[in-house]
Amino acid sequence: MKLFDVYPLFDVNIVRGKGCHVWDDKGDEYLDLYGGHAVISIGHAHPHYVEAVSRQVAALGFYSNSVINKLQQEVADRLGAISGYDDYQLFLINSGAEANENALKLASFHNGRTRLVSFAKAFHGRTSLSVEVTDNPKIIAPVNDNGHVTYLPLNDIEAMKDELAKGDVCAVIIEGIQGVGGIQLPTTEFMQALRRACDENDTVLILDEIQSGYGRSGKFFAHQYAGIRPDIITVAKGIGNGFPMGGVLISPKFEPVYGQLGTTFGGNHLACAAAIAVLDVMKAEGLVENAAKVGAFLLDELKGFSGIREVRGRGLMIGLEFENPIKELRRRLLFEQKVFTGVSGTNVLRLLPPLCLSMEEAGDFLNRLHKVLD
Repeated sequence: MKLFDVYPLFDVNIVRGKGCHVWDDKGDEYLDLYGGHAVISIGHAHPHYVEAVSRQVAALGFYSNSVINKLQQEVADRLGAISGYDDYQLFLINSGAEANENALKLASFHNGRTRLVSFAKAFHGRTSLSVEVTDNPKIIAPVNDNGHVTYLPLNDIEAMKDELAKGDVCAVIIEGIQGVGGIQLPTTEFMQALRRACDENDTVLILDEIQSGYGRSGKFFAHQYAGIRPDIITVAKGIGNGFPMGGVLISPKFEPVYGQLGTTFGGNHLACAAAIAVLDVMKAEGLVENAAKVGAFLLDELKGFSGIREVRGRGLMIGLEFENPIKELRRRLLFEQKVFTGVSGTNVLRLLPPLCLSMEEAGDFLNRLHKVLD
């Protein structure tokens, strides 16, 4: 049987990782400035994570959600404490798309509406509703194109207020920082105006923090820079450091109803062990603070590089918009300088390293980038 050919692949077979470095099957070492799409939060093969997951799978990897799993409550307690949302409720599932799917369903159950607002260049996933609120017609199948969504320009306060004032918008979904869209940041003024408009019009505010959350921005959630509290927050990627997991943080104003939401694999014992280990390491090693410090250094240093039109981002979520297409630049970084990076569109290089990236490793990356730009 052949694999269904959905991605163009680099001819690199990664077989081992440690911290912010990975190795291929030929023994070549690479500096990882992409973290597998921002998934690797605490670094590859962290010993505490390895021990916790190994211990759990040796005891019990999975059992049904029809019985008590105290590890789920431990995840909720730890996540509430570190994020500042201990008064919210947590629903655990398996992926970011699934988190957004459930968030949108919950919003519609709450106010009975069907119309949604999303933003230009947004990416929220590839399943039914999550792909419909994604601003990319190429990946929206006809069966998903149901006319629920109005896309608005990011940071256009008047356009947003006019749309919500119509009184029929179920929910607004917005990324804390747009990832696939090229590291575009919503302004503080826009986020605060959005929160007020949602309150005034009984519209649910959903913050997609799947890529921008879990400490990546230098705060636990990127929206916390604006000092707002959304009604629903979605998380995934860094929550399990590579173990498939997602979550929905739900305001106390939502009352759970048996049967509305459900999951087979979500919040299983092994996933919870991974998530608890991630939170342990983030707290013990100050990884949110490290993301803020190392990210500020990179953002400042990168502004002086030739050929870069704009440097955007917060913490260790950085976008470099170049004057010219970057396909060849990214290829040279990978194969000549042994650095993994990401891309958004044709001109934006995306940096999403593990949150344990050191100042020395950041400086090493800058030196390697200089070599391909000279």
